[in-house]
Amino acid sequence: MTFRFLWEPWALILFSVALLGVCVWALIRSRRAGDGRGVAWVRRMVLVLAVVGIGATPTIVTETQQVTSNLEVYMVVDRTGSMAAEDYDGSATRLSGVGSDVAEIVAAFPGSRYSVISFSAQAQRELPLTTDARAVRAWADTLHQENTWYSGGSAIDRPVALLKRTLENAVELNPQNVRIVFLLSDGENTQGDTTTGDESPSSYSVIAPLVDGGGVLGYGTVTGAKMKEWTGVDDPNRPYIQDPATGQDAISRIDENNLRGVAAELGVRYAHRTSPGDLSFFADAVDVDSIVEDGRTEVSVHRDLYWPFVWVIVGLLAWEAFDAARAIREMRGTRVR
Repeated sequence: MTFRFLWEPWALILFSVALLGVCVWALIRSRRAGDGRGVAWVRRMVLVLAVVGIGATPTIVTETQQVTSNLEVYMVVDRTGSMAAEDYDGSATRLSGVGSDVAEIVAAFPGSRYSVISFSAQAQRELPLTTDARAVRAWADTLHQENTWYSGGSAIDRPVALLKRTLENAVELNPQNVRIVFLLSDGENTQGDTTTGDESPSSYSVIAPLVDGGGVLGYGTVTGAKMKEWTGVDDPNRPYIQDPATGQDAISRIDENNLRGVAAELGVRYAHRTSPGDLSFFADAVDVDSIVEDGRTEVSVHRDLYWPFVWVIVGLLAWEAFDAARAIREMRGTRVR
């Protein structure tokens, strides 16, 4: 049995310690006062433990399946406003190149399991591991930049924490698999880390032990280009993003030093992408045949076991409601029939 935490472990511990502490304190007071409410506080302690059980989400292996390949491909996509700069393959946006290359990565590693993580103001998982290549291509076809109104600036390190946690969970569930990571970005770092949750200004070197290969794909030009705003409406006449310091159209430029630095930390190849093209050369570094030969073709299928806790919570809440109704009736001087 393993645990797939729905919440961060530290938050779960803080939540449980705080509420259990309140329940224990109230139980002690109730017993000293002899007010007969001790059972209610024990019930609430069990309720807290059931919620903690859901948060921890225990999982068990229900079966083992055979898959075409035990290769896991993680694509980390930059969706910050700078990726809307119009300097890819002429005057197309950088994100249009990203969409094309996502499809090329899928084609270069057929039969794999794919996952997509994007980052803008924060990092988020767009697609969990899936063998459905069409779902990945469909996502790439609808890819657009972050909402300009909620932009948090560019920070190339923003997905590090989420990617690290995702890879660690994958290693725990299926340690026999091979994992490769592709970062698709322009390398801009204008704000550092402006978020307060999953992300931290960490080096990609912390991820290197968890991956077996991959690549860093860079987009943009040294000259740079302007970027149109995005507010959720696909208006071809929408204005360009302004530089608050000058009041003029903002210019975004590729930072290849950052991109090459990430590639060096991960121990993977860097490629500057200026137009659509084949990416099969990245597959040359991954010996998929050896993955099959050394027996790494079995994948464990895990089942979450949170549903017993749900039934416990439902029962305890019903009991709580019954007691509350009885207390209200007693306060009104009526007798429960």
